[in-house]
Amino acid sequence: MTTGRRALITGAASGIGLETARRLSTDGATVVGLDLPSADGSAFSAIGGTILRGDIRDTAETRALVDEAARLMGGIDTVVLSAGIINIAALADVDIETWNNVLAVNLTGAFFCIQSAAPHLIESRRGRVVAISSDVAARGTPLLHAYTASKAGLDGVVQSLAGELAPYVTVNAVRPVSTPGTGMGRLVTQWKANATRRPEHEVLRDIAETYPLGRVGTPDDIAGAVAFLCSDDAAFITGVSIDVDGGAALNTMPGSGS
Repeated sequence: MTTGRRALITGAASGIGLETARRLSTDGATVVGLDLPSADGSAFSAIGGTILRGDIRDTAETRALVDEAARLMGGIDTVVLSAGIINIAALADVDIETWNNVLAVNLTGAFFCIQSAAPHLIESRRGRVVAISSDVAARGTPLLHAYTASKAGLDGVVQSLAGELAPYVTVNAVRPVSTPGTGMGRLVTQWKANATRRPEHEVLRDIAETYPLGRVGTPDDIAGAVAFLCSDDAAFITGVSIDVDGGAALNTMPGSGS
């Protein structure tokens, strides 16, 4: 359980960030969200949380927003990094602006959010950081070059900071497969449907059949894993990236035929 925790969640207005906020709030945590000014925060507000507006690509703004979240909650002992963007493009079509933008949100923004929150997390003496990574961090995916680089880098940051912030803060990651119930997941599904000229429901069915558990993941599946890593039950876990993928990683193991 996360009763009494004070959680800051980036990318909180939708998808995994929103579902995580809902889960943590239900379990007794106080939640403050951070998302872009253009994001619809009504669903987040409906769960009783406060949403702050800003852009984690701006490090000075990030620091101010983190401090404001700490003021609102009387401290921060939990940070969930769910903000992210994706770009699908062939190698020849990736330009420097797109590359830098993806890394600025997914990797650099996440790092400086942790840096800004670290004094609050250490002060709490029971800090938790959970980053939303991706299965592509371990396996890579064609046409997701910047996204793959950003998530592999994020896994590296998790490992390096876990050692530095111990013993008072644990730092972990959750690596979901593409989740159709999120904006990015829907984008990937639509791209696959367009590329194969097939209906989206057929694409989703075929994807589900490749997973040993026989279905695609949901934001709630991911939120459950995040909530565990935020809880006191995970106090002896740090520096790891947990696959939440319906067993998809099994298909890439030696002898799997993949």
